[in-house]
Amino acid sequence: MGKTELLITIILFNLFFVLFVVAIMVYIKKYKERKREYLNEIKITNEIHQKELLTTQLEIQQATMQQIGRELHDNIGQKLTLVSLYTQQLVHENKVPQASKRIEQIYQIINSSLQDLRSLSKNLTNDNISENEIVTLIQEEVNNLNALKKCKVTFQYNCESIHLEFVKKNVLLRITQEFLQNSLKHAHCSNIKIQLNSFPEVFLALKIQDDGVGFDYTKVSSDGIGLKNMKKRAEIIGGQFNLESKPDLGTTLTIILNGPA
Repeated sequence: MGKTELLITIILFNLFFVLFVVAIMVYIKKYKERKREYLNEIKITNEIHQKELLTTQLEIQQATMQQIGRELHDNIGQKLTLVSLYTQQLVHENKVPQASKRIEQIYQIINSSLQDLRSLSKNLTNDNISENEIVTLIQEEVNNLNALKKCKVTFQYNCESIHLEFVKKNVLLRITQEFLQNSLKHAHCSNIKIQLNSFPEVFLALKIQDDGVGFDYTKVSSDGIGLKNMKKRAEIIGGQFNLESKPDLGTTLTIILNGPA
């Protein structure tokens, strides 16, 4: 074999070797890309599954609450109404004068209990959520907490009417209730501030802040004070969930909703 043929053979060998190495590198790159795409697909599928599961759980919870509300209204409510009518009749007939005052007291207690039961039944059947704006619903919670006089709760908003579909209203209300209850039970706070605003760049922003003892969010266990559940609820409605808390510096929760109601 001449020098020229040997040189050509060496060049071809090197060329094939380089092409082989390039092919291997391309294959590895494509393999990594396919693997990354596959993992992303699995992640997206799992996220969709989790959201569907959470949505289903919320629907089951709502259906159960509605059923309990209807039972309270149709069964216990009717019985209390009947007892109220009986006691009212006894008061008017006045057949037992020495017990008339006590019967009147029983009548007042029954009527008060009946009003509480109707209010509870309405809340459980979600009529209250369906019929009212989110501003009204949050204001009711604020009024109830201020009546307890355990801490001062203020509520600020930049528009009276914010139209939201039922699921979003329900989730925002439940998250607000969860945060308020956690603040009362665990934060030992003196003040809670709630802000609900709509901006051109953001459809809706809910911010709740307390001046309590705070906590280390990274150390909250899965069975802690319900913060993970609040985050999952926010994810159901596509909300951006952000919670900031440090020991002795209070806790701030922000939920941002983009897009249409």
